[in-house]
Amino acid sequence: MIADGRGAWRKQMNEPQVTPRATVGLIGVGLLGSALAERLWEHHVPVLGFDVESARRQALEASGGQASTSAADVFATCDLVLLSLPTSEIAQEVVTQNVAGMIPGATVIDTTTGNPEEMLAIGERLEQRGVNYIEATVAGSSEQLRRGHATLLVGGADARLASVQWLLRILGEKYFHLGPVGSASRFKLVHNLLLGLHRAVLAEGLTFAESLGFDPDVTLEILQQTPAVSGVMATKGRKMVAADYALQARLSQHLKDVRLILSEAERTGASTPLSEVHQALLQQAEQLGLGEVDNSAVIEVYRRQLTDGAT
Repeated sequence: MIADGRGAWRKQMNEPQVTPRATVGLIGVGLLGSALAERLWEHHVPVLGFDVESARRQALEASGGQASTSAADVFATCDLVLLSLPTSEIAQEVVTQNVAGMIPGATVIDTTTGNPEEMLAIGERLEQRGVNYIEATVAGSSEQLRRGHATLLVGGADARLASVQWLLRILGEKYFHLGPVGSASRFKLVHNLLLGLHRAVLAEGLTFAESLGFDPDVTLEILQQTPAVSGVMATKGRKMVAADYALQARLSQHLKDVRLILSEAERTGASTPLSEVHQALLQQAEQLGLGEVDNSAVIEVYRRQLTDGAT
């Protein structure tokens, strides 16, 4: 399905009947990176990975992958490499430090959520080396990706996508090709703006209901059967109710995303007052020591305010 507007986009459904290729390189084996590796192993695709943290490299090997001692080795060995890094600034550093040793004609697929301008700069630097660059940001948590339920937002030239469609179909339930490099990182910010606000609204609604004397479990069950339902209720609702903040996506990472959203909004002149409030909520959560737990912990800011207001 193709549509023309301010850039062509294409929706591609997952077609799991793929033929595994040679070893895929992976730089970054954190929450999302480890989920990428699991998707590849499930389809019998070997993985050579690197992470700056030795514990993550050990976990990769313990799970069935092969760990390298350096990013340079991964780039020199593999002609298809996935990046899964915390920020586009780090991705840019990794590329700059290793571009000279990359295989000409290789392809780098970047899943990092980052600054669109930095993503464009990465693409330009790789093009100079003769290396193809494709954005494939993930709309979904590491857990959703691991289960094969994530959506990929893809940016890159049409001609470059043909050779990696088999990989995209392994990694995501579906993907949308949004246009050239930069398109996916921009659209990911739109996605994360909405998703983050949905979480914050759910947290606010649940604590408001509690303040009115309603049981949070019952509140969630009823809301999921009304027009107020959202996908976040299914993925984060029970975690919020049970205060189960086992990690799926770090709260601090989403604060980083909100800062990127506000920066882009300032650049384009878009009005984002709700995101400004959301940034303040996430900053309060970090101050409560919740930056490294799951982003559903944003509800604790509301709970603290409710408790303080009752005393």
